[in-house]
Amino acid sequence: MGPKTARVDRTIREWISSGKLSPGDKLPSERTLVEQLGIGRTALRQVLARLIAEGVLEVRGRSSYTVSSPAGVGDDSMTVSPPGELEAWQIHGERTIYDNRWVKLDLVDVEPPGVERFEHHVVRLHHVAITAVVDDQDRVLMLWRYRFVPDKWGWELPGGIVDAGEDALTTALRETEEETGWRPATLEHVVTYQPMVGMVDSPHEIFVGHGAQHIGDPTDVEEAGHVAWVPLADIPGLMSRGELMGSGTLVALLHLLANRQAGTATAAQ
Repeated sequence: MGPKTARVDRTIREWISSGKLSPGDKLPSERTLVEQLGIGRTALRQVLARLIAEGVLEVRGRSSYTVSSPAGVGDDSMTVSPPGELEAWQIHGERTIYDNRWVKLDLVDVEPPGVERFEHHVVRLHHVAITAVVDDQDRVLMLWRYRFVPDKWGWELPGGIVDAGEDALTTALRETEEETGWRPATLEHVVTYQPMVGMVDSPHEIFVGHGAQHIGDPTDVEEAGHVAWVPLADIPGLMSRGELMGSGTLVALLHLLANRQAGTATAAQ
């Protein structure tokens, strides 16, 4: 995404985030957008296609775009709803058996419904932010590097620990710059998840970025690897060969592939 398309992308997102455009509102015509935003029609359609792929916009008919509704709101296709209220586990207390700056191990005194009380191990790790930066050639910014725990090489997305007092978006931007030398123009939060919800507490936040600008060499020597723009079309093959490392990388890339397929299907209608 070049500077002009990145600017138009930011402008449309700002119209939505500021409330100038609400869910269900129709965007101005392509002709009006071309004149108002100072961009060519081909470049404008690239921006609109990306926003559709991300679920920000929907296409209605030919060249008619509307702001998408929040997930699950006004979507008649959503048929699953939470079951009635169930009984939660009771937590009677906890004690720490190991603690340092990287990991904390607790024993939690729990009582599931209808089961005797017992102590459950809980590993508490850091809050993490991971970023998938995509360019206008449908490539994602990745790192090829070695991880000694599994003793293997593989592709990862940039990411790292959210420092105390820092928000996850700031971490996502900082870690991307430090590990790759590229600075995304926009970052959008996709999902927050727990990688091992039964025993490990470590919130992972996934961001998608666009309009990256190269600002220099990576500055994080410890986390540095071979930086490359990997075509999204190659991701399924890398996945099948076991060359993608880390749950954050997998979650983010699966999100990109799902939205890419949805955007392709929408454009074909």
